[in-house]
Amino acid sequence: MDDTVGKSISCKAAVAWEPGKPLSIETIEVAPPKAKEVRVKVLYSGVCHSDLSILNGSLRGRFPIILGHEGSGIVESVGEGVTDFQAGDHVIPLYLPQCNTCRNCKSGKTNICEEFLGKTHAFGLMSDGTPRFTCDGKPVYHFMACSAFSQYIVLPHMSVCKINNTAPLEKVCLLGCGIATGYGAALNTAKVEPGSTCAVWGLGPIGLSAVMGCKKAGASRIIGVDINPEKFELGKKFGLTEGINPKDHDKPIQEVLMGMTDGGVDYTFECIGNINAMRAAFDSCHKGWGKTIVLGIAPTAEEFSTNPISFTLGKHILGSIYGEWKGKDDVPKLIEGYNKKEILLDEFITHTMALEKINEAFDLMREGKSLRTVINLWPDTVLTVRKSEL
Repeated sequence: MDDTVGKSISCKAAVAWEPGKPLSIETIEVAPPKAKEVRVKVLYSGVCHSDLSILNGSLRGRFPIILGHEGSGIVESVGEGVTDFQAGDHVIPLYLPQCNTCRNCKSGKTNICEEFLGKTHAFGLMSDGTPRFTCDGKPVYHFMACSAFSQYIVLPHMSVCKINNTAPLEKVCLLGCGIATGYGAALNTAKVEPGSTCAVWGLGPIGLSAVMGCKKAGASRIIGVDINPEKFELGKKFGLTEGINPKDHDKPIQEVLMGMTDGGVDYTFECIGNINAMRAAFDSCHKGWGKTIVLGIAPTAEEFSTNPISFTLGKHILGSIYGEWKGKDDVPKLIEGYNKKEILLDEFITHTMALEKINEAFDLMREGKSLRTVINLWPDTVLTVRKSEL
């Protein structure tokens, strides 16, 4: 890697030139890292629904953009002032940074670093107000500081987590977003109690990881709500005890659930991003103590509403981002959980394919034919690279 230090690198990346269009495999230039930045050779990346939400325009993004935020890779070089990483380190990019110096990071009350809320992060730029990607001389913007659909990326050092070199990069990349999100929502946000009853709307990767978290917490009943009944058998691998298809009932699903659970569910999780499902999940909660955790990301223009009397009756609705994990502190702990078989990762991976087939990965997601597709960005060389670094 020494021959690339301090120089721009040409590599392949999947570029989204505009909303609603397929990704285009391009040769891009990746600038060397500046002060407090790290350049990473990305080996693997999961394809997450948040990437699709930007691509289809339901969430705002700045185009052209390189998507991807469930990555894993090896540090290629570091910029001036970076002392916590060196070339050869195995790392996970963090879409939710951890600076440890802002008011939010110091508070101990949230994992939402103020850098995540800053304009540069939201606008696809680095801290100096410029991107590190160009294609044919034109700027290409970053996605949540990660852009893991590129063979090389540059990140702020606060957006990188060092992991053990023995961790399987083709699996632990998934801890960069979805799996950690649902799992943490059950354990950290809801704080599910042993013996409680939980219901999960949407049995995709986030929903199934919420099921996994509820099981870890000791819930006695974990009910899946999905219009695809095939998901119920799958969900049993992760801890699901039963499933309900709203299409099988002639009354609202909240009425069905309240009848099944003696007046309401203790904890509900909305993992779809559908405002009607959010309302149903909230209405299904037990009065006095029920909690609804909203994990699904609804289109930017939509609004959720409910009758305020529900709040005076002691019901709660909470949001959760990245399962309330702090990336630098907690990703290594999540990897330990995987090693102990407390966290399932292999079971989420339904497809693995090369970067050139990334549009097929999005098609599989749209059609509901995949849980997680992992993109292998270096299919001809990655295994050799991994062995040489161990």
